[in-house]
Amino acid sequence: MKTEDFNVPEVDATSIWSSLPAPAIVIDADENIVDMNPAAEGFMNNSAKWLRGQPIWDRLTVDAPMEKSLARARKNGTPLFVNDVDIGPGTRPPLVCNLQIAPVQGYEGCMILLISPRELAGRVNQSQTVKSAAKSAIGMAEMLAHEIKNPLAGITGAAQLLSMNLSNGDLELTDLIVAETRRIVKLLGQVEQFGNLSAPERKAVNLHDVLDRARRSALLGFGAHMKIVEDYDPSLPLALGDGDQLLQVFMNLIKNASEAADPKQGGTIRLHTYYEHSYSLRRADGSGQSLPLQVEVIDDGPGLPPEIKGDVFDPFVSGRENGTGLGLALVSKIISDHDGWVAVDSIPGKTRFRISLPLAPRTKKESN
Repeated sequence: MKTEDFNVPEVDATSIWSSLPAPAIVIDADENIVDMNPAAEGFMNNSAKWLRGQPIWDRLTVDAPMEKSLARARKNGTPLFVNDVDIGPGTRPPLVCNLQIAPVQGYEGCMILLISPRELAGRVNQSQTVKSAAKSAIGMAEMLAHEIKNPLAGITGAAQLLSMNLSNGDLELTDLIVAETRRIVKLLGQVEQFGNLSAPERKAVNLHDVLDRARRSALLGFGAHMKIVEDYDPSLPLALGDGDQLLQVFMNLIKNASEAADPKQGGTIRLHTYYEHSYSLRRADGSGQSLPLQVEVIDDGPGLPPEIKGDVFDPFVSGRENGTGLGLALVSKIISDHDGWVAVDSIPGKTRFRISLPLAPRTKKESN
């Protein structure tokens, strides 16, 4: 039986090469770039035409000793697999990737590098997980907030009545009762506000405009002791989002960074945007969501406490004394409602929160 009996169309190598979803780079025996597919151009943030002939390790950073392993794989004609390694083009923060290297048959010394970013792909659908966990926690918190507010009002009133017949020394105690109950009422109000957040009204949004509003507001208030640096990609396309809710996200992240800094010495917050072609979120049902728009809020503060690093987006988890633990939980909820992704990495002297968002659909005018 012949192939044509199955009515299989002929597909040339160029079409296959261009259709590969993972970044693929071919290097020669001298480890210079020979060619790359469109996905690799997006990953490297540069064109194949420009990069051809350039040494691969001058343009691509891999946080692993590659020279000996690559030389052995080339000599033996065998593939090489490096898992969970930081890889990046050098112009942007690296991604956690799997790297596969294999010889190109028929071209002596040539090797092909396949890069598979792991930070978003392959994970359980974060949006659904966050929404489910947040819904349970918020529902319980809202119920408790409603039930606790009434007796707190009674406690405050009783303390104020007692204070009318007390000496100055005892007044300190009633003043403390009133102050603490009012603080708890304020916290409960935040819990109720957290639960009442409406679904985002998504439309095309210029992220730089939203970031600028957040920056200017912060410098006039809680971030007055900070230096806030703009590091924007001027060609960043419009995002699909709710501008007001995204403003709340960026304000919370800037406030979080400002409060972590020494109030006397201050610090620096960098607002960084860039386009990352290879970012996508794989859902539990196998479907995918492209999230190429990246916003990073980076500070040079002390970093997150090690004991809460993995839980900072959970409600009521805070690294600050008297912190409510709702700011970052709200960030996570809003971003998950936008079908986006939020991540954090932190060491002393550098904490980076990264928001990944979808593109706004192109209008007919833009398509033409």
